[in-house]
Amino acid sequence: MTQTSPTTGGQGPLGKHDIAALIARDIPHGSFVNLGIGQPTLVADHLSPGSGVVLHTENGMLNMGPAASEDQIDPDLTNAGKVPVTELPGAAYFHHADSFAMMRGGHLDICVLGAFQVSARGDLANWHTGAPDAIPAVGGAMDLAIGAKKVFVMMNLFTRDGAPKLVPECGYPLTGLACVDRVYTDLAVFDLTPSGVRVRQTFGIGVPELADRLDLPLLTGSPEQSA
Repeated sequence: MTQTSPTTGGQGPLGKHDIAALIARDIPHGSFVNLGIGQPTLVADHLSPGSGVVLHTENGMLNMGPAASEDQIDPDLTNAGKVPVTELPGAAYFHHADSFAMMRGGHLDICVLGAFQVSARGDLANWHTGAPDAIPAVGGAMDLAIGAKKVFVMMNLFTRDGAPKLVPECGYPLTGLACVDRVYTDLAVFDLTPSGVRVRQTFGIGVPELADRLDLPLLTGSPEQSA
């Protein structure tokens, strides 16, 4: 099941742009999608012009384009992370209250969020580590986690200290319960299903080593094969 990096042609671990390209490839044509602050915003740079994907940002914009560069930069045109972006034909602007109504009303097909931890059953922790000196960052993540039809997480699989971020139970304050559908990481892509954590792809690591490092039971193959 070990595969090569989709954009570099080499073995894993993947870089953040590799992960973003994977996610962009997996978003169905014509989806309405919110990209969370941080690495998830890179997905916008990897969507093909004919994807039909409409990007939403909670500060009040639909049909956001890729990140702006050089003479494209307009300081009044940014995403929710204050990163200058471009607009695509048909872009619309609105009050952030209307934007949150779209999020809470179930109008988004997919949101892509970062995470400190994700549990095996799909619980999400991405706003606070619980550390006394940590700065909480709630933003719109709680609204997105329960409002989007599907939640994808983009993160490194392990911390800098080597601790897993895909865990049996989250130890950090939760953003949402059983809300994550798929996790994209530098070493593997996982589906979180009612029957357990299923490995879709690995990059530069085998499933047995992955299971050992995560201390989680991992399913492989299609759901039909496991039935």
